[in-house]
Amino acid sequence: MVAVSNDAPRMTQSDMFSWHMEQNPILRSTVVVVVLLDASPDWDRFLATVERAAQVLPAMRRKLVPDRGLAPARWVDDADFDLNWHVRRLDAPHPKNLDGVLEVARTAAMTAFDPARPMWEYTLLDGLEEDAAAAVVMKFHHSLTDGVGGVRIAAEIMDFERGGTEREPIASSDQVAPAPTLRDTVGWYASSGVTVVRQSVSSAARLGARMVVRPLRALRDVAGTAVSVARIVEPVTSTASPVMTERSTRRHLATLDVPVDALAAAGEAGGGTLNDAFLAGIVLGMRDYHRRHDAQIDHLRVTMPMNLRHEDDPLGGNRITLVRIRIPCDLDEPKKLIDRIHDIVMKWRLEPAVPLADPIAGALNVLPAAAVGAMLEHVDFLASDVPGSPVPLYLAGAKITRQYAFGPTIGAAFNVTLLSYVGDCCMGIDVDDAAVPDLDVLVESLAAGFREVCET
Repeated sequence: MVAVSNDAPRMTQSDMFSWHMEQNPILRSTVVVVVLLDASPDWDRFLATVERAAQVLPAMRRKLVPDRGLAPARWVDDADFDLNWHVRRLDAPHPKNLDGVLEVARTAAMTAFDPARPMWEYTLLDGLEEDAAAAVVMKFHHSLTDGVGGVRIAAEIMDFERGGTEREPIASSDQVAPAPTLRDTVGWYASSGVTVVRQSVSSAARLGARMVVRPLRALRDVAGTAVSVARIVEPVTSTASPVMTERSTRRHLATLDVPVDALAAAGEAGGGTLNDAFLAGIVLGMRDYHRRHDAQIDHLRVTMPMNLRHEDDPLGGNRITLVRIRIPCDLDEPKKLIDRIHDIVMKWRLEPAVPLADPIAGALNVLPAAAVGAMLEHVDFLASDVPGSPVPLYLAGAKITRQYAFGPTIGAAFNVTLLSYVGDCCMGIDVDDAAVPDLDVLVESLAAGFREVCET
């Protein structure tokens, strides 16, 4: 007999935000990862590994069911879950190389999920003749997990040796997450109200105590948080780039590789981090791209995910907040640019509103999708840095040679996602065709920007 769980997990407000904004398809939050392999993986073993992962990770077997009113949707067990629908095997299309794989990935990125099923798909492409022997295109919705969580989930299907990895037996469970009922919804409103009251009372008590001890500092803290929230949600009404102004639902993908050691050394030389050098490479690439279009820029706006995930957080869902940062483009010297970027990013990481991602998302979720679009569609680019494995990994007997993550543009002209693997920064570039109709030129400019950063 199957036991029913007392409560199906609800989307967090942050996850609901990524789902809600898809009323505008330009803001779709689909993530695609391309994994290149040195051999064709053992199909039966691959299926068995993914099936085990779907048992270990409940989110892989759950679909979204909308709830009533403002209550977030719930993750409900899919009674019709069919592994063979989610995991597919195809002959690699022509040309049988990375370009052909990226065309499959591009189509996947532009195709909406079936709302009646869990929001992920794996497609094995066999018979490549160049760049790799086979490839896997992994597609999932951003509400399922963030980049760091996705790396942890990958640990359930990837191995440290070609022969495989010993994994713990799966604890049996007959519980299922049921569809929401009216009683559940009413309970959510009640518990949310209690939580708000409890947090308000607790905050008021802390504020009252601080007002007695340090009244001026307490008032400054409250005012500072309010101003910080305003900075995070401030509408942007025009693009900083005079070139990348149009937006559409059309996408194209490209890749770029930079050695980890070179980018990390550049970051350190500039008094920053690998991530700061990563942003500097994009900025210098943007200067070159705009020069090629006879345009000048003194700054650009970037959307950057900030990781809020802790080691003990569950794997599913997002533990990030998106911040929109104004980045200067008036510095020619890479070291000075890295130093400036480091200062700007650190200030944003210390913003009082950054840990308030979920409450802020809850407020944004009651706004029309058009209002949310106004916040995001005028951002120039999105940049994300995801730490991957420093050692080689294997997938059902095949060695992974490269892996590229293509994050959604969510209204920006393009997204560059850096996923480190062994000694390389594997960058996936997801471009809005209307904003950047000359993808080859953009990639050449970005490559020039990273050469400039790494050669300093």
